Amino acid sequence: MDKHVITSEETLVAPVVVPAIAEKVAAGPAYLVLGGISFSHFLNDTMQSLIPSVYPILKENYALDFAQIGMITLAFQVTASLLQPVVGYVTDKKAQPFSLAIGMGSTFVGLLLLSVAHVYGMILVAAGLVGLGSAVFHPESSRIARMASGGRYGYAQAVFQVGGNFGSAMGPMLAALIVVPFGQPSIAWFSVIAATAILILWRIGRWYKPRIARRVSKAMARQPNAPSPRRTALAIAILIVLVFSKFIYMASLTSYYTFFLIHKFGVSTQTSQIFLFMFLAATAVGTYFGGPIGDRIGRRYVIWFSILGVLPFTLLLPFANLFWTAMLSVVIGFVISSAMPAIIVFAQELMPHRFGMISGMFFGFAFGAGGLGAALLGEVADARGIEFVYHACAFLPAIGLLAMFLPKMPKIPQG
Repeated sequence: MDKHVITSEETLVAPVVVPAIAEKVAAGPAYLVLGGISFSHFLNDTMQSLIPSVYPILKENYALDFAQIGMITLAFQVTASLLQPVVGYVTDKKAQPFSLAIGMGSTFVGLLLLSVAHVYGMILVAAGLVGLGSAVFHPESSRIARMASGGRYGYAQAVFQVGGNFGSAMGPMLAALIVVPFGQPSIAWFSVIAATAILILWRIGRWYKPRIARRVSKAMARQPNAPSPRRTALAIAILIVLVFSKFIYMASLTSYYTFFLIHKFGVSTQTSQIFLFMFLAATAVGTYFGGPIGDRIGRRYVIWFSILGVLPFTLLLPFANLFWTAMLSVVIGFVISSAMPAIIVFAQELMPHRFGMISGMFFGFAFGAGGLGAALLGEVADARGIEFVYHACAFLPAIGLLAMFLPKMPKIPQG
């Protein structure tokens, strides 16, 4: 069974919880803060998911090919991927409690620019600005979720991430109801969501600020049963590979699922968006259950089941009819998404003195893998057809076999 690394408070670099607050936090999760950060994640990812949701409109309006669609995803996700570990590293050294609200301002500007963009280059810049907002949001908000966890780290990470998953699911639905009938300029209406998120994150920043203490980092005394530095490095590398396999497959669905449904089954754009909503809603549910289950039975088992266990369903998907395509995509979304809370917490426990950097690195790799995957799969779709993409990607979850090499972790008693 997976267990937590034993670390004293002194082993953590600033920012850390002030001792006077630590007892209160340890008594149980700060549900209001967790709810606020999860809802902010919902708003953030609702806006982010608008970008792939409006791809059919952009493709039609500006005669884009699949490779250009993939480049839009790359511009959005690589911006977030490259900057998230940097933001996490900086906030490990010096906390920035109001950076979340400021970063959301970049998303606000990006949405307004996307609503009026009439040339391809401007669309790429708008996507990059939304990605920048994501880069600032994820590392520090993940730390706040852990701070408010009361020791239930998997649960807190799941609550935080499920907000983002529901936001990702809501984006296509809102695109179908608003952007498709009213056109590209209606994207500007979603800047109201960004303004709401700014206000909430400013309030969370005010909660966070007095709970930060500047401390001099001390040398970390490694717990005798903890993995060696070499095994820790190997485990981090394995987790990164698993994240890549997961999110490249996810990119095949989030970026091209609507085109696949339209091409293979002849459904309308609005119908395809509803099917995409079903898949993304299932990922949200899977994320929520993955965290608490990891707390109970061990994160290695959740990671193993989530990545490898989805393989039979991905292999069946390209051969299914419309009904079973919808059903299989729901099962795939639920199973494969349950890994992410376990992966993040497992990595944080491997390197407990670098919470922000680890969170930023893994969220960043997730975005980067999705962006790289979208760009590569766009090229493949142009060359070989959209159905070939789903036949090829079906084998990606087999990489989950690498989970057998993850170390078992020593346990700290909670509560």
